[in-house]
Amino acid sequence: MKKVITVLIILLVNLTFSQEKYITKTGTVIFEASVPSFEEVKAKNEATTAILNTTNGEFAALVLIKGFRFKNALMEEHFNENYAESDDYPKATFKGKLVDFSKDDLNENEKVYKYEGILSFHGKTKELKDVELNLSKNEDGSVSINGDLNLNVDDFDIEIPKVVSKKLSKEVKVKLDLNLKKK
Repeated sequence: MKKVITVLIILLVNLTFSQEKYITKTGTVIFEASVPSFEEVKAKNEATTAILNTTNGEFAALVLIKGFRFKNALMEEHFNENYAESDDYPKATFKGKLVDFSKDDLNENEKVYKYEGILSFHGKTKELKDVELNLSKNEDGSVSINGDLNLNVDDFDIEIPKVVSKKLSKEVKVKLDLNLKKK
């Protein structure tokens, strides 16, 4: 019995340490909800945490909402207080899996993978399918992940007041730019 338990523990330890994980705490997420002829509505967050498990293609990211920076401080305040309600909903999460991912295909040549998972923001969850993410391995061994997705504010129950409805797009363009290092 002791031998069986010892073998199981050794297998479990090997499986745990054989997983190759890449992580960053300095990833960039940019979103834009601008409308032509009006002031740019664009923000950047450079403190996004993300992790990629190259053993199974699982990918997750965490964005602290108050980390988004706008050119205009008043716009940032309105975003946090009126739209994102960041005191009540302090983070957004992005978790799922890269379809048909193989760590053997990861090299300096950028490869496009379909991502399927969920995005949670503003207390709502949206299923994502067929989001394209570009992956490549850099000379230093890190992994770059970047991609774009379009989201609709209605999917997250974000109300845009009539006063500013012509100045804000309901479709928000989101850009990910991540450089993950081996853990």
